[in-house]
Amino acid sequence: MSGHSKWAGIKHKKAKVDAQRGRAFTKVIREITVAARVGGGDPAGNPRLRLAIDKAKAVNMPQDNIQRAIQKGTGELPGVSYEEYVYEGYGPGGIAVLLEVVTDNKNRTAPEIRKIFAKHGGNLGESGCVAWMFGKRGLIQVEAAKIDEDRLFGVALEAGAEDVRRSENLFEVITSPKDLERIKAVLEREKIEMATGEVTMLPQSTVKLDGKQAQQMLHLMEEMEEHDDVQNVYANFDIPEEIMAAMTS
Repeated sequence: MSGHSKWAGIKHKKAKVDAQRGRAFTKVIREITVAARVGGGDPAGNPRLRLAIDKAKAVNMPQDNIQRAIQKGTGELPGVSYEEYVYEGYGPGGIAVLLEVVTDNKNRTAPEIRKIFAKHGGNLGESGCVAWMFGKRGLIQVEAAKIDEDRLFGVALEAGAEDVRRSENLFEVITSPKDLERIKAVLEREKIEMATGEVTMLPQSTVKLDGKQAQQMLHLMEEMEEHDDVQNVYANFDIPEEIMAAMTS
């Protein structure tokens, strides 16, 4: 899981900058709209919507924006019709790449995704070609500087977490998707500050990259992340920390 862990840590650091630029707003609004359309506008009965609202608050989105996105999803307000798609492909070195996309125009998005893959030494694959390499899990990140390791391990495992791991400057609490919200609530009650808490796709194994292929892979990840229609990017690479830090500083 090291590839995911390192990238997730860097994404956390970059998120504050992205939020300041407003880059995150577009993706969060789309996620709220789709979550409300699929599961209803009441976050109490819609775990996906609750997580989307948490993301919105994390990037300081105004409550009025959140409410309008929900109402567009439920049909109370007119809005763009978004559809969800999963794209799969390979990065340099045969790295498995899984994309979750929300778009209002698949005929525009698919060629753009294909072009990004090709630009960075990869290729768009067929449906099902890499999805089997990933498993859906809950992932909670806690900044290591803000928590005693033994205390976090004790609270999280007692609450039913599957595992707690250290990744650079973050602790990662791994849960089943259905237990994520409950374990987040336990950590909140224990006054344990969480950097992130979301349902994600974790690779079952990783592939090591270095040199040119590592650089290509990181450029591929960054360009996919920056595409407005791409909600989430998952990959099974393992790249040395010093290369990742240099490329994403």
